[in-house]
Amino acid sequence: MLSEELSARLAWERKFHARGHLRVAGLDEAGRGPWAGPVVAAAVILPAVFEFDLPIVDSKKLAPRRREKVFSALAALEGIEVGVGRVDADEIDRINILRATRRAMEAALSSLAPPPSALLIDGLTLPAWARLPQEALCRGEDRSVSIAAASIIAKVTRDRIMIDYDRVYPGYGFAGHKGYGTAAHRAGLERLGPCPIHRRSFRPVARFL
Repeated sequence: MLSEELSARLAWERKFHARGHLRVAGLDEAGRGPWAGPVVAAAVILPAVFEFDLPIVDSKKLAPRRREKVFSALAALEGIEVGVGRVDADEIDRINILRATRRAMEAALSSLAPPPSALLIDGLTLPAWARLPQEALCRGEDRSVSIAAASIIAKVTRDRIMIDYDRVYPGYGFAGHKGYGTAAHRAGLERLGPCPIHRRSFRPVARFL
């Protein structure tokens, strides 16, 4: 059974359903702000009817272990469809982080087959998918369950990538701060200089080049 709060946050999905758009994808990203690593986006189409006992909320509101648990439960949810896209640091440097975020979202959508019929996006529109009706929702994770689910998928996926990178590029502490601008990360940059996954177009990294 869904809680009243969770049911209320399906209002945007139901608006599209009422217009005949039954494949509504929620989109969100993780990793726009870090100094290192990719930006990762997820697109999630929830089943029309489902039961879920765990909180599907903004990933930032969940502790890491809780987030991993919700991620696993979402992945096992019958009828859910998930697409993931990523854009790495070198491409972020070439095209800028906003374009990279959109490109990651577009890649996530392109992996869904058949494609969605409408989009709910956290804070952005996707001009490349203008053929589909879409809503850009400010603080979308708090207003749409689909977007919140996408935020959890994107965050956990990216965190796992950064943990893997910590083994490839030791000394920066990627497993802990996940590439964000912490004191430990700055200390690693001062000691070692940038590594291949650092975003050289970001000012805190550029000063160490």
